Amino acid sequence: MSVPSAALQRLRLRTELRKARVAANLTQRQVAAKMEWSPSKLIRIEAGEVGISVNDLRPLVEAYGIRDRRKVEELLDLARGSRRMPYSEYRDLYSKEFLQFLALEASASIIRHYGSLVMPGPLQTEEYASAIMRSYDKDIAEDSLERSVEVRMARQELLTSGGRQVFYILDEAVLRRQVGGRGVMRAQLERLAELSNRPGVTIQILPFSIGAHAGIQGPFSHFEFEADEMPDLLYLENPRGDSYTTNTPEETARYLERFWELEDLAITDGVDTLLRALAERMESGQDELEVLLQGAAQE
Repeated sequence: MSVPSAALQRLRLRTELRKARVAANLTQRQVAAKMEWSPSKLIRIEAGEVGISVNDLRPLVEAYGIRDRRKVEELLDLARGSRRMPYSEYRDLYSKEFLQFLALEASASIIRHYGSLVMPGPLQTEEYASAIMRSYDKDIAEDSLERSVEVRMARQELLTSGGRQVFYILDEAVLRRQVGGRGVMRAQLERLAELSNRPGVTIQILPFSIGAHAGIQGPFSHFEFEADEMPDLLYLENPRGDSYTTNTPEETARYLERFWELEDLAITDGVDTLLRALAERMESGQDELEVLLQGAAQE
């Protein structure tokens, strides 16, 4: 059995500690006072925002009344394994919520993502990633831009590491928007066509012709984990950049069903051929809207 990632171990640890505190009938404020911590420290530990040292964990489990030696050692092992989170060296660039998302994405055994406007990070070419980052912040420093693109390139390991299943549903708008210009977008579409043929990677296209659908509400990611005791996880992000993460069974199940509904509506067969045709058209001719506008101007 593979060793669980730091992100999974931290998620398991925070879940176990919260359950233990509730079982001990203690509030976060009571525990913080007993441990001589600030309440925010315990809140951040239970939220998975920070790890907890073995030295801090020992008195904490004692305060929770955990006496079983095997259980104590299990919690201590989780604490040891969760200290070094992936992408932690980029904490100056990204919010703690997004870093947590990256860590859990890297830990998931099944990834489902619906993209409504922008190419998902693991699918982006370097040129597309640079262009989209500049559109977010026209004054971005060159060093920050390079490191942001570096993260996107690192996430592409999701598509090559064995055993993981990855499902992407992309709205047609993702393919039509000329991020970085025609040349950059053509290369991006060709890259997408190549990725669609990789084992374990499924890419589907949601065409404009289907009309309104549940995905219009925005992009989302749904993660499943190999460990049976780990609940599914849902990640949402709105246009303001605010994010929302939950493992509540009702919500994760609702979005899983939404993904399946979108799968039934999306194009599955011949996606690589379609993408290559779009790539050729992207660089060689005008878009339909441009043609219509020119026609209207001539009337």
